[in-house]
Amino acid sequence: MCPPESPGRRLGFGRELLTGALLVFPLDSLHRVLFDARAIYGLPMAKSSSPQLGMCFPRELPAAFVVDAAQRLEADGLDQLWVIEDCFYTAAPSLAATAFAHTDHLTVGIGILPAVARNPAITAMELATLAELAPGRLIAGIGHGVQFWMEQMGARTPSPLTTLEEVLTVVRRLLAGEQVTFDGHEVRMDDVTLQPPPANAPPVLAGVRGPKSLALAGRAADGLVLAEGTGPTYVRQSIEQAGRVDDGAFRTAVFTALCLTSDRAEAHRLMASFLASLLELPNPGLDAHPHIDEIRERHSSGGDDALASMPAEWWLELGAIGTLNDIVEHVELLHAAGADDIAFFPRPTVELTRDDLDAVAKIRSAIN
Repeated sequence: MCPPESPGRRLGFGRELLTGALLVFPLDSLHRVLFDARAIYGLPMAKSSSPQLGMCFPRELPAAFVVDAAQRLEADGLDQLWVIEDCFYTAAPSLAATAFAHTDHLTVGIGILPAVARNPAITAMELATLAELAPGRLIAGIGHGVQFWMEQMGARTPSPLTTLEEVLTVVRRLLAGEQVTFDGHEVRMDDVTLQPPPANAPPVLAGVRGPKSLALAGRAADGLVLAEGTGPTYVRQSIEQAGRVDDGAFRTAVFTALCLTSDRAEAHRLMASFLASLLELPNPGLDAHPHIDEIRERHSSGGDDALASMPAEWWLELGAIGTLNDIVEHVELLHAAGADDIAFFPRPTVELTRDDLDAVAKIRSAIN
C-alpha cells in the first residue's frame, strides 16, 4: 500500500515549513499500550474528546479530483480535508470552494496561504467569502511562504517574521468585522472594512516552525499548522513556544505521513527513504525527536536500511506509519500532546490517493 517514494516527494506544505519560510487491540490492551507510550514521552494522559481527522489534498493532484476526495471523506465519516497551496500549483481558495459546494458537513482547511502572495485585504475577502459559503466549516492557514518562490514572483520582503505578523493581525481584524487602519513596516490599510464580514469568522492558523515564528503565532494567530515530520514531542514543544499551553482557544493542526500496512516492518522499509529525505533539510520538528542523534548516526553509517530497522517506538514520532494499531497509537499520542486536527498526507497520484482514502476510512473506523 505504500511503495517507496522519491526523495523530496512529500514536500508540498512540508517544503514551505522545512525551508523556513498521515482496531485490533482489545480495549483494555489498547489503553495499556497508550499509557505506556505516553509515559515514555512525558505526555498528559488524555484529552476529553477525540481529534478531528482528515486528509490532505497534495499539490500534485488534478484540481477536479478534489470533488471525489471531499465526497469520499465525508461519506466515510472523516472530519476534514486540507487543501495544499504551493507556488505554482493549484490555488487553495478555489479548491476549498469546490469542496464546500459538493459536501454538506466536511470542514476544509487551507494549508497554507503565503502571507505575501496576496494583499491581506484580498486574503480576508477570500476567506470571508468561503466562510459565508460554508459557515463554521473553514480553517485558514497562513505562513511565510517559501522565500525562493517569493523571490521568483517579486514578493519577498526584508523581514518575513514582521510581514507574517502584520498580515495575520490585519486579516484577523478584518474577519472580525473591524474597520482597519494600519501603518506597518510591510502592510498598510486605510479605513478598510469587509462588506460584509463573515457572520462566523474562521480561525486563522499560522503555518510555522521556528521558535521566533512560533512565538509570533502565539501572539497573532488562532493556532498552528505543523507539517510532516512533527511528532508528539514537537507538538508539545511548539505549543509551549507559542506560549499557549492549556489554552482551549488555541488550535493545533498536524499533517502526518501515512503508510498503513499489515506488516509493521514493511511499512518502515517503505518509508525509510521518506525519512531520509526529511533528514536532508532543516526541520525543527524532526530535531525534536527524542532519538534524533541516533537516527542521524544510523543513517550516516547504514543508510535507509538502518532507518528501516529502527525501534518501532521511534517511528511513533515520525508519522502514521505501520499497522492499524501503530497508527491509532500515533494519533492518540499526537492528540494527547495537544493536536486538535490530524490530517494524513497521501501519496501524490489519483490512483495512490484512492488507496490512501481506503486506509483513512479504516483509521476512522478504528478510532471511532
